[in-house]
Amino acid sequence: MNRKSRTVLAAISVIIIAASGILTFSLESIEVAGKPTRVACVGDSITEGSTYPYRLKGMLGPDYRVGNFGVSGSTVSLNSKTPYMNQSKFREALEFRPDIVVIMLGTNDANAENSSEGSFEAAYSQLVNSFQQLEGKQLIWIVKSPPIFTDNPDYNDTYLASTILLSIDKLADEMNLPTVDMYSAFGNHSDYFMDGVHPDSKGAALIASKVYDAITLPDGSPDESYFSDQYIG
Repeated sequence: MNRKSRTVLAAISVIIIAASGILTFSLESIEVAGKPTRVACVGDSITEGSTYPYRLKGMLGPDYRVGNFGVSGSTVSLNSKTPYMNQSKFREALEFRPDIVVIMLGTNDANAENSSEGSFEAAYSQLVNSFQQLEGKQLIWIVKSPPIFTDNPDYNDTYLASTILLSIDKLADEMNLPTVDMYSAFGNHSDYFMDGVHPDSKGAALIASKVYDAITLPDGSPDESYFSDQYIG
């Protein structure tokens, strides 16, 4: 059967499906639609528990598939109780075979007990390399964590800003990775958080908006050397 014949049959199928009220997909519609772009949202409870990945999916539309691979309490560092790379969600994120990876980790690393000098950057590099070694070319965005507005001793905004975020900037520069500065985006909006750490609906909407802009705006994309110099496959 030639292409023209298949197209006519597909059109007839659509009419029949519409008349019967049955929602289904055909091989022809899949061929026309093409493969969706897969976006993996990697992070801690700010990713897992917020609606930001869901909101991002709504903004990106049907040409994208978004996966929430956040793990509450997880860290970049391998010295904590919950290293992200030791979690099943990390393996699921790799198996998702993402085209775009959005990594927002660091809030739980903002505790000196969870990190030692050099270990954060080394672990972050290992995490990034795990995605870079997948087949194809993955566009990886590093998100600088939102500010912390709490006196809870398990979190430390001063340490986040003076140590963790600086390490992220250094890593991003060394690995030629684009970043999204969520720390600056929130500014002094403590009212965008439920408890000083976890964003509420307004905070989740802000995260989704900033990530959406990074993914879709031309001036938010890295230059061609980002792909040619950094990726395997």
